[in-house]
Order: sequence, then C-alpha cells, then structure tokens
Amino acid sequence: MLTAGEIAVQIRRGEIAWPGELRGDALLLRLGSPIQPLTATAGQVVDLANQDSIDAIYDQPQCWDSFDLAPGCMALCAVGQPLRLGTSLAACIGTLSHLARVGLATHITSPWVMPGWDGHLTLELLNVGPAILRLRRGMPVARALVLRMSGAVREALPHPHYGEPGHLGSRYATEFADQMNDQAAALNGAAGTEA
Repeated sequence: MLTAGEIAVQIRRGEIAWPGELRGDALLLRLGSPIQPLTATAGQVVDLANQDSIDAIYDQPQCWDSFDLAPGCMALCAVGQPLRLGTSLAACIGTLSHLARVGLATHITSPWVMPGWDGHLTLELLNVGPAILRLRRGMPVARALVLRMSGAVREALPHPHYGEPGHLGSRYATEFADQMNDQAAALNGAAGTEA
C-alpha cells in the first residue's frame, strides 16, 4: 500500500492523476453527480443475460444536492473527482467507518479499482441500517487505498462501459451476454447428445 508521501510522488510523476484530497494514506472519495437510484419492485426478476432487463431496475440519473436513502434501498453515485491510475497501480475502496456505523455501505463487495483506471469511479450506496440516511453531494464517504502491482504489467485500456458520469448502472449483459448464450447453447447441445 502506498503512503501519502508515495502517493504525492506518483502524482508528480504522472502515474496517478487525482485532483482531490488525501485522508491519511488514501484518496478521500466524495459524492459527486449524478446519483442514480435503483427502482426495482419486490418480486421483479432481472435477467442478467438481457441488458434491457437490467436497465429496467434503474431510475434516470439525477443532478442532486441532497438525497434520502431509505433502509434497504440502493443508489449509484459518481465520485466527485476523476481518478487515473498508472498500469502498475491499483486501488481498493473502503467506506469511512463513521458512515458504516450508521448503516451506509459504499461499494457492495466491489472495492477494486483496476490498474490503468481512468475516469469517475461509481459507488454503490446501500443503506443497511434502520434509519433513512440523508446524503449530500460533496460529502466524504469512502477512501481508496493505492496498491503497487508486482510483476509484468499490461497496457492500460479504458473500460468500455464505465468511467463517465452518465448512466452508472450495470453493463453486465452488454459485456457477457454472448458468452452466457454460448455456454447455454453448449450445455443444451451436451444435454441433447446424452438423451
């Protein structure tokens, strides 16, 4: 893990581009805009092989100043400042413990920022506490610890689906539907030869 001093060195060298502030030995992540609530209803089925089905669970991205996140509800939110990591650096996002202690989770098991990332991170905000949480644009909610990769590094390629603060939702089917359909066809073909 890089220290604050080493992060500053990497910023000067151009290996990290970060216009935001540091908190200890980490980048301080603040809520930016837009925010995009999830609006799925109880019992709604989302077909992960169908991008339209995935898109149906999202409300439109909203410009905002404050947002009330009800218990059990989730919203996606762009980080206020863009981040660029060199190919030998990665990062790990962690919710600020002050907020975790009132029930706010900021990354829902997706803490990794891969080497070569360039753009606005998206936080997955989930209220797992008992009270409505009023979020405010610009508030600090998480930190990103920067890690150095060991071994040979690959060329950094922009992520084809994420990094711009527009639609923040999942692009799972867009990226993996063809692979899932190929696997399903292979399974169906294997089942047909066994019969």
